[in-house]
Amino acid sequence: MQLLDRKQQIIATHAEFIRQVVLLNQDESRRSELKQILQSARTSGWTALADALEKILEGHRDPGQFVGLDEEDQIIAEAVMLGLQNPATLPDSNQYSNPAMAGPGLAHMIQAAAANPQALILLGQMAEQMSKAGGDMARIAGVIRPLINGERDEKKLAKGMGEQGRKLLGDILDVLNRGKSIQ
Repeated sequence: MQLLDRKQQIIATHAEFIRQVVLLNQDESRRSELKQILQSARTSGWTALADALEKILEGHRDPGQFVGLDEEDQIIAEAVMLGLQNPATLPDSNQYSNPAMAGPGLAHMIQAAAANPQALILLGQMAEQMSKAGGDMARIAGVIRPLINGERDEKKLAKGMGEQGRKLLGDILDVLNRGKSIQ
């Protein structure tokens, strides 16, 4: 069950990207935008994913082309492929991922961001979305950088947060303080 939850978390995190790739591909007049998105993905370090997506968009549907992709890229590529085959399977970019996985998922990304530029970019994108949501989500977004830099003082980090924000922060800190990576 945890693997499924992680897969759903990854899809929810990248929902807007997945939707854009599929929807732009379906509109001939917007193919230049699609090329720009794939180029931006390459610039952000997602070269293998962008290459796989180009093959999928050209009509190659062989799952063997996912060999060499990391787990996250593979899940994104599969979601794009499914979305091309059946747009009803596209994730809702306005739907939030499983809240029980939010804290551990963010903690995992914070751990990864300390050593992985791709994870740092992804985390930055997530923080931007969280900031737009406002309230406690914006406050959580505001403490991501200090968390990456090793800050663990819950009182300091939780300043100005409501009950939900403090709960999410506590979940993040529980995982970070244990020093365990989420699998």
